[in-house]
Amino acid sequence: MNLKAIFLLLIIIPILSGCWSTKELNDLALISALGIDKNDEGEYVGTFQIINPANVTGGVQGGGGGQGPSVTVFTATGDNLVEMSRRASTIISRRLYYSHTNLLVLNEKLAKEEGINKLFDAFIRDPEFRSTATVVIAHDTDASDIVKTLTAVDKIPANKVIKTLKFTESRWGEHLNVNIQDALKKLLSSGNEPVISGFRLVGNKEQGRKMENIQQTALDAILQADGLAIFKEGKLVNWYQEKPARGILWMLDKIKTTDINVSWKKQKNAIAYQVVRQKTEVSAVFKNNRPQISIKVRAEGDIGEASVPVNLNDPAVIFEIEKVIEKEIKNEIKEAVQLAKEDQTDIFGFGEAVYRSNPAEWKKLKNDWNDVHFSEIKVDVKVDAFIRRTGMIKKPQLSELDK
Repeated sequence: MNLKAIFLLLIIIPILSGCWSTKELNDLALISALGIDKNDEGEYVGTFQIINPANVTGGVQGGGGGQGPSVTVFTATGDNLVEMSRRASTIISRRLYYSHTNLLVLNEKLAKEEGINKLFDAFIRDPEFRSTATVVIAHDTDASDIVKTLTAVDKIPANKVIKTLKFTESRWGEHLNVNIQDALKKLLSSGNEPVISGFRLVGNKEQGRKMENIQQTALDAILQADGLAIFKEGKLVNWYQEKPARGILWMLDKIKTTDINVSWKKQKNAIAYQVVRQKTEVSAVFKNNRPQISIKVRAEGDIGEASVPVNLNDPAVIFEIEKVIEKEIKNEIKEAVQLAKEDQTDIFGFGEAVYRSNPAEWKKLKNDWNDVHFSEIKVDVKVDAFIRRTGMIKKPQLSELDK
């Protein structure tokens, strides 16, 4: 290596290791959650949940940090989101930093009347705002109430909301952890409308904003996952709860595990079936020039509980229980489909299935798909449920003591 090359290398090395694009943590306001409402004057009201780094040190669960709240909340208004953010910067001593924003909470009334298209357009234009941020709808409360409530186990409230959604989706199958990117894809597609989970505040909202709320064993206010918000053309049209909500997840192939209670010998909820895996396939065919949807569900699971005498050693009994389980799953799916037809919104992606089946015919149907064709489409549901394990006790024992 000659002297010229060595000299050039010595010049380049300091440049490569430079910190010209770094941002000092002390100069940034790390926004963990953003709530969007609208006031009586028609302005957007933004509620900014900002992390207090000193009070989070030592982990986001349990102690180890400072004695103050882990987050601070500021509010600003504006005729649009850009103006709202600019006004917020006049009351916060640090630059608003959206790269750590992992939760977006939208007002229910706003989602119904104005819709979410305009809001999402603004968010995706901001290079800092994460398209992977989870989005929820504030159900029967303002978005600000969700953002302002302190949580006990998870020190950062935004993390509590996200973890709750992930857990309920994976364990119960009644909610979805939907991010901005997921919802945006459905808003931009034909024949597939978005579904977004709801969250509500249970208890005293004023107490929920105080440190005392998380310093006692029985909380005065908690945040709770609450239903699925159903959208049509970007606007919220209805809420589905419990079984219809789970019916949606069956259709979307999103059930990971869940518990299904079925009746046995006229005893309600006598047997608990724990789903451990499932697969849903949705396809479309044309018969007599009209589209039809075929849904095939395969579920595998275990018997988690039997509160009535039942001989689980008998293959005929197992077969009969499987048929009862299949009927329950089928009913949940059919109820969800019927409700969506009444709301005239294709939240299942039937339109996409029709397009894959026959693109030419889809062009003729897509313009009035929700209002006409989706509401009339024939849907055939087939469910196969299998019991893999029946637990340590095969024959009825303890349940017979009640006889």
